[in-house]
Amino acid sequence: MKNILVTGGAGFIGSNLIKKLIDQGHNVTSLDNYSTGNAENEVKEAKYINDDIENIFKLKTKFDVCFHLAAQSRVQPSFDDAEESVRINVTGTTRVMEWAKINNIKVIYAGSSSKHHDPSDSPYAMTKFLGEEICKLYKKSFDVNVEIARFYNVYGPAEPIDEKFGNVIGIWRAKVKKSLPLPIVGDGNQKRDFTHVLDIVDGLLKISSSDIKHDDAWEIGTGVNYSVNQLYSMFNKKYNTRSVSIPDQRGNYRETLRVNDDLINILNWKPKDRLKEYIENLKS
Repeated sequence: MKNILVTGGAGFIGSNLIKKLIDQGHNVTSLDNYSTGNAENEVKEAKYINDDIENIFKLKTKFDVCFHLAAQSRVQPSFDDAEESVRINVTGTTRVMEWAKINNIKVIYAGSSSKHHDPSDSPYAMTKFLGEEICKLYKKSFDVNVEIARFYNVYGPAEPIDEKFGNVIGIWRAKVKKSLPLPIVGDGNQKRDFTHVLDIVDGLLKISSSDIKHDDAWEIGTGVNYSVNQLYSMFNKKYNTRSVSIPDQRGNYRETLRVNDDLINILNWKPKDRLKEYIENLKS
């Protein structure tokens, strides 16, 4: 049994991770300012602290592992407040690294597949790129035990469904419930490596339990991608939906797809392509 901190623990990925950690018998604390987190995601057996990651040094518990998931995690909102993206994703991550260095705590950092695109495409892409570089700096220069887990396009239980912070699947899920047309950005040919949150959680747990140090990042993606148009076909087949075209958006890159297989080959992670099954079983 370990004492584990999850920053952003009231959010989408964090809440799913906490459920699994509790099932494994760990003592879990969440540090979340609830800017995008939701009290409905809280797990009864975990401890929740409503505070910002800048105040991480206030924590008195001796932790063994920290999953640093707290972030400004969407592209379009980052254009609305670039300074806040820097504060959370860059300054906040630096703060976590300093805390981990002083307290000798292993950190699993939530990276992003935007790393594989031009960081200047958006404030989000740039700040997540810098977050990874900060982790590498502390790993190399200060011997901090930090591993980067690079996420792709995550979906699953507790996903946000609002248009500001939701991804396409979450947004469409809400539209289907209200019998509204599904918005397709641009030509719909952009492809995404949609990865179920349970596979993300499984990957995070394998990384945290291993002593192997990666020289870059562990990629958590299925290795299969679908276009938005293909995704729409799945929704339409099940729910007989309509679509509406909206203009292309800044920072909307054309493709995401897992780059390396290290998590599979080294840590025996086995992702599943659950997308069609998930859409088939959505409660509308």
